[in-house]
Amino acid sequence: MDDQTRTELEAAAFRTLRHHLMEKRTDVQNIDMMNLAGFCRNCLSRWYQEAANERGIDMTKDEAREIYYGMPFDDWKAQHQTEASPAKQAAFKTAFAENVGDKG
Repeated sequence: MDDQTRTELEAAAFRTLRHHLMEKRTDVQNIDMMNLAGFCRNCLSRWYQEAANERGIDMTKDEAREIYYGMPFDDWKAQHQTEASPAKQAAFKTAFAENVGDKG
């Protein structure tokens, strides 16, 4: 497989993942994803931002989140995010430290 085809397939897989998380499974909470898998929608938007920045494209965290979420992040939270239990919040602190560290 040539590099261009691989890149196109990877981009298609990313778009499908984004669609799945943003359209089909809005019920899945970011905190649950982070606690179970070590990444969430915010991580995906951060990786998008980092890729843009590496290519010399200025993009803030908020701009990347709005691109990924398709709306301002505060709007997404208001529409889809629920209150997390203290146990989930404690697990999140550990998962965040292990998987994100100081990049948050």
